[in-house]
Amino acid sequence: MLKRLCWTGFLWLLGGLLGCATPNPNVRVRRLPEGQLEVDGPLAGPFETLGQLAAEACELMMNQPGASNRAYGFEYCALHYYSVSGGGYFLSYLSNIGGDKAGGTKYCEMPRALRDPMHGDAVLLGGDHTHPYPQGFSKRDTSSKAHWNPVRFVDPVTHQLRERQLMVFFRDRRGTCKAYNYNNATRVVTALRDGQWVSIGQADDDGDIKLFEGMEWLE
Repeated sequence: MLKRLCWTGFLWLLGGLLGCATPNPNVRVRRLPEGQLEVDGPLAGPFETLGQLAAEACELMMNQPGASNRAYGFEYCALHYYSVSGGGYFLSYLSNIGGDKAGGTKYCEMPRALRDPMHGDAVLLGGDHTHPYPQGFSKRDTSSKAHWNPVRFVDPVTHQLRERQLMVFFRDRRGTCKAYNYNNATRVVTALRDGQWVSIGQADDDGDIKLFEGMEWLE
């Protein structure tokens, strides 16, 4: 009996280790010779609006292994972009390159390059990342040092003035996926609520966010 239990335990442990070693098909990232990270695309899309993309990306990214595991979890990063030839907004594949900073703070290194052979006219609009804890943006997310420059640019295809954005996703204690957007140009923070972006606060140069009167991170 003891031998059988030991053998069963060994097989369970081996299966767990093999499961952990299985590559995540949604993670497709590489480091370029100049040092920046590049991800493939698209993982999801096209979406007609950024709000539709955010709602789908929140569920998709927060369902990744470890994304909601709080102290034992870690962050995933991605890029969102627009393509005229593709007919809308897209989410890239994910990056899981990151870890823990001093004090247990989770982080992922944001990719800055995209490889999407199907959409040569893709315009990068910003980054996206998950939080394993139910919280809004960190100061590191919203400080002026973290901005993706230029914060405003002219789309070379549509000639539309666009603004860089950073989105963050997490699950609240009820398990509901929450999506937030930080506009690098205006410094305004918006929350996706009932399919609409609602302005809830604004960040200063240091990254401190002051919520507007009557607004909270969670509804």
